[in-house]
Amino acid sequence: MPMSFAPFRSASPSVRPHPLRCLPGLLLAGVLAPVIAGADDGRRWLPGDHHVHSEWSVDWDRSTTPPTPIRGGDSPYSRSQNAQRAQANGLVWMVHTDHGGPGHSRVTDEHAWPAVQLARREVPGVIQFHGMEFDVPAAEHASLVMAPGPDENAQLVAIERDYNRREVEDATRDSEQAMLEALKYMRGLRPAPVLFVNHPARTATGIGRWGAVTPAELRAWQDTAPEVVIGMEGAPGHQAAPGTEADHRHRGFYRNPEAPTLGGFDQMTARVGSVWDGMLAEGRRFWITANSDSHRNTELGGADFQPGEYSKTYVWARPDADDIIAGMRGGRMFAVTGDLIDALELRVSAPGNPAAAATSGGTLQLKQAQAVHVELRLREPKGPNRNGDTPRIDHVDLIVGRAGQGGTPDMQVRRIERAALRREGDWLVLREDVAVPAQGAFVRVRGSNTDQAEPALDAQGEDPWQDLWFYSNPVFVEVAR
Repeated sequence: MPMSFAPFRSASPSVRPHPLRCLPGLLLAGVLAPVIAGADDGRRWLPGDHHVHSEWSVDWDRSTTPPTPIRGGDSPYSRSQNAQRAQANGLVWMVHTDHGGPGHSRVTDEHAWPAVQLARREVPGVIQFHGMEFDVPAAEHASLVMAPGPDENAQLVAIERDYNRREVEDATRDSEQAMLEALKYMRGLRPAPVLFVNHPARTATGIGRWGAVTPAELRAWQDTAPEVVIGMEGAPGHQAAPGTEADHRHRGFYRNPEAPTLGGFDQMTARVGSVWDGMLAEGRRFWITANSDSHRNTELGGADFQPGEYSKTYVWARPDADDIIAGMRGGRMFAVTGDLIDALELRVSAPGNPAAAATSGGTLQLKQAQAVHVELRLREPKGPNRNGDTPRIDHVDLIVGRAGQGGTPDMQVRRIERAALRREGDWLVLREDVAVPAQGAFVRVRGSNTDQAEPALDAQGEDPWQDLWFYSNPVFVEVAR
């Protein structure tokens, strides 16, 4: 029998499919394509981190005009040291993302770019991307990841010089229109970069009360450059920052106690039916990640974990920079903290036709509404994590959503206890049939080492190693009309 969900209501007429569903150019990277035999040859789950700072996240001596950059002002590590630590923590890829400031584009060109070239030579075992923490006009920050190529530095310098909010003292740089102009420029680059919105609800004033980053902005940014704006941090960095009552910091440096992270994940992701699910219900291909946001790590008394020490984003790709970018764009990713799992396979197939299937980031096309078969395979690491623990999955949530009335998604959650998962070799396996309504749906999963029905609001001083979660990216199911 299919998995039993409460009946879905008819979609509101105001909810329309997102234009991404109709752009033939986005068929690349498997965004809308079903699984193709041979397409995954050589691919495996590659762990990485897209938000890492170095000594070129400078401080500034503002007694001079223009301000003079102070090397190592915000992070003491060289890019080679960060790559070495990433490799020691099991990462295959990483992105160098130093933030800007007045005239920082020259620092990028003259110092950060040579540093990433040196790090690539000194640590060849880690695939390293050139990027920056882009100071988003009229908002906060984003990880900008440059696609590798002969122009990657020239492209990044031009973006920072001409569009970064903090590059110059100019109010026109700090407007919503300025961000849209930046994205128009980025979408015209070949190859185009990708952008993940960082810590989107860090400035929220409460649950569902947004700050510098709003759902409307996320939609406008992706509408402007859908190949560039592909997702957000589901689990922000700074997870080693429990904070104190004096500094009002929680995990992720979420400073407002009324709007903390939940299980280490941003509320836009962690709350079922919130912003992320609302965007998915519209048909948007918008993905989530996890990263370190490493500035100063715990061994120096800092608030951050090393790259890969606590948070990882796994991309299903070949160990090749271009295919990793394609995997990011295609949503072939999952996010995890504390090494709770190291592999996740989510596959949705048509009944009686297992060849017609889609995996994370993909879309299954059906001729009519019917039940689909969901197969989830999870693998727990054999060795301990960096805290010396061997965490175990307590339960998994199977989550199905679709557009609902008034733009609010209809969501159904089924909790599956560990005992209900089948053991097949190294894998924990779930197989379920799920009914799909005529309007289509999306399927995603998450899981935890805790017994929480929903991730709880994170409290100051809690131990992040005892509160671990993983989140898949979704599989879409569309029904012909």
